[in-house]
This record gives sequence, structure tokens and C-alpha cells, in this order.
Amino acid sequence: MVVADTSAWIDYFNGVNANHVDLLDNELTNNRIIIGDLIIVELLQGFRNEKEHRTAKQIIERLEYCDFGGKEIAYETAENYRKLRKRGITVRKTIDMIIGTFCIKNNVELIHNDRDFDPLEKYLGLKVRK
Repeated sequence: MVVADTSAWIDYFNGVNANHVDLLDNELTNNRIIIGDLIIVELLQGFRNEKEHRTAKQIIERLEYCDFGGKEIAYETAENYRKLRKRGITVRKTIDMIIGTFCIKNNVELIHNDRDFDPLEKYLGLKVRK
């Protein structure tokens, strides 16, 4: 089981030739992928073409869904952000902090193409599928 961040999905739908896209493609074929509310919003709001939007929604509907938010995750995300700030690191996007904290808490690997996750991996134990 793995979570694919929006950054990986965007590259997947854009046909980018990269390792994280190959990993995502393999997971779609062979394993379970978790998708959550935040990733759905980020992903679907970016489509301009209706056909591609419908295709993305069809793929999303086949995936395992989890809410990434909630009170407990909110507290843990804030604490993780504070831990990184104490190290002089500022993660640019709160949504990435929430997604990363969800993965850490649930011991789920993340496929991504976003440097915001690097300090979560290095200092907080985020597992990344490479």
C-alpha cells in the first residue's frame, strides 16, 4: 500500500518519463494506492480538458480512499511543522505537511516529486518509495 502525492499524479497524467511515474504506474497495476481528499482536490482542479478530467476521476474511483485530515492529524501536523521549524526548515505547503504526516502516522510509503517532503523523510521518518 502506498500514497501517491499530487506531484506524482501530475507527472503521470502529463506523461513525464521519470522514476516516480514508473513507480506509480507499477503500483496502479500491481498494488493498492491510497488517495485522500487533499490529493483529489489538488489533482482535479488542475485539469482544463474535460476528457482528461473524466479519465482522472475514473482512475480515482478505483483507488482506496482515506480522509487525510481530522483533529488528530491536525495536531500531529502542527507538531511536525514545529519540529522542522526548530531545525530552521520551513515547508512551503501545509497540504504537503498534512499528507506527509498522514503517511508517517499510518506507516505508508509516499511516491512524490516534491522537495517539500525531503525534510519529512530526513528528520521525521517519512518513508518514500524510490
